[in-house]
Amino acid sequence: MATLLIAEHVNTALKDATNKALTAARALGGEVHVLVAGKDCRPAAEAAAKLDGVAKVLLADAPLYEHMVAEPVAALIVSLAGGYDAILAPATTTGKNVMPRVAALLDVMQVSEIIKVVAPDTFDRLIYAGSAVQTVRSRDAKKVITARTSTFQATGEGGAAAPVEAVAAAADPALSRFVGEELSKSERPELTSARIIVSGGRAMQSRENFTKYIEPLADKLGAAVGASRAAVDAGYAPNDWQVGQTGKVVAPDLYVAIGISGAIQHLAGMKDSKVIVAINKDEEAPIFQVADYGLVADLFKAVPEFTEELGKLGK
Repeated sequence: MATLLIAEHVNTALKDATNKALTAARALGGEVHVLVAGKDCRPAAEAAAKLDGVAKVLLADAPLYEHMVAEPVAALIVSLAGGYDAILAPATTTGKNVMPRVAALLDVMQVSEIIKVVAPDTFDRLIYAGSAVQTVRSRDAKKVITARTSTFQATGEGGAAAPVEAVAAAADPALSRFVGEELSKSERPELTSARIIVSGGRAMQSRENFTKYIEPLADKLGAAVGASRAAVDAGYAPNDWQVGQTGKVVAPDLYVAIGISGAIQHLAGMKDSKVIVAINKDEEAPIFQVADYGLVADLFKAVPEFTEELGKLGK
């Protein structure tokens, strides 16, 4: 059995999601080939070649793939699909955009956001906002899969680097074109790969309070900043901070939930965190049921004290 893994990258470097998805790909058994599609993306291909368990890297370097627009990338994957039993991608924004098109073009079902490979044709995935585990068996000859990377450990570098083989670009379906993008820039870690996350909920009451209470604490911890959907919908935090079923799924070493009640939709996005700390004045808040450490207190008093004590430790 051979698997084609679609790399997540920024042309000059691989993203951590690729290393984690590789763990899922290796669990399928057989050889794993990695497809790196982009523009001037050889550095990412060479980084993929060094990962443990990669037998070959396919490099599609063309202006057409610079921004990973879904239709041309899907056409490229389908053109290479003949030699593979499974095609797998991380369940990121890009993976969720491209892989359904691949499945449709191949006329097979997609198995989405798996959390475990039970067998080469059988997978576990979460349903009902993470409150139940569904085991799915695919009878399709060619499996199209996305993996929830928060549940897989990252694969490190191996021994000798795998060969990098150039592949030709596929014909452009000409169904879409890249117009532009606006990227948010931050000195803090990326939310989905951060080791520590500090999140605020609707109880923060305003955007100014996020700036006054959440961000200083995050800066002291070297953490990313997250938010519940309620806080985002209220305008207290930007969309790219949202953690939860309809936001980003994270699994940091430490997750600090401040003023977050713990609705099931939010828990679905962060309950795999290794250590969860909750601060909430409502002792009946559902977040305390999953928290490793809980503090029933007024966040506007407790958080500054917490930040101050961390400052003392830094000295």
